[in-house]
Amino acid sequence: MGNGLCISSNMGSGIWTASAVNMNKWLGIDTGILLIIIGTVNAITNQILLHKIDVRRFIGQIIFVVFYGYFIDIFTFIFDKLGMPHYPMLARTFFAILGIVCFCIAISLYQRANIIMHPNDDTTNILRFYYLKGNATLSQIIDFIPPTIIVILSFIFTHHIYSINIATVVSILFNGVFIATSDKYIWPALKHNFKGKIQNESSH
Repeated sequence: MGNGLCISSNMGSGIWTASAVNMNKWLGIDTGILLIIIGTVNAITNQILLHKIDVRRFIGQIIFVVFYGYFIDIFTFIFDKLGMPHYPMLARTFFAILGIVCFCIAISLYQRANIIMHPNDDTTNILRFYYLKGNATLSQIIDFIPPTIIVILSFIFTHHIYSINIATVVSILFNGVFIATSDKYIWPALKHNFKGKIQNESSH
């Protein structure tokens, strides 16, 4: 729902979604397919970061990516039908930022539940607990580096930047903060149960 708010309000989206939109303009590949490809690459990257093969985790993340794209389409359609793209800019900005907050709360909840999650968010979880001593903000910043590079490369070839606006800036600056705050205040009894930390690798 949060991603649907961002897309329908047309005031920017999360940086990973924005990177897919920019690649679409650059390479001509459908944005939905690009998001599935990006998610699959992330799922493979997670296996590398885990230092082991986790088949259940990998399959779960691929399933998540497919449903993720489908439900974003549904919510975007609903908000479009409600006329959100035609709301005043101030209202659209509010709903876009609300969208960022919504999907950060969702990320916080399903990272703590640790059953199935989007591979991008599992990447930040792995970085946070394997390598960054629980720092949610830093893990988000590192996870934003690849899509930022994609947007820059796309700009070099198209000379335009798409789907980047105030909500994207808010997402880049505050995703980690919103997630950490949600961990503390939204259903605080739900604790992180991240399993399988790398042992004796504090050098990371």
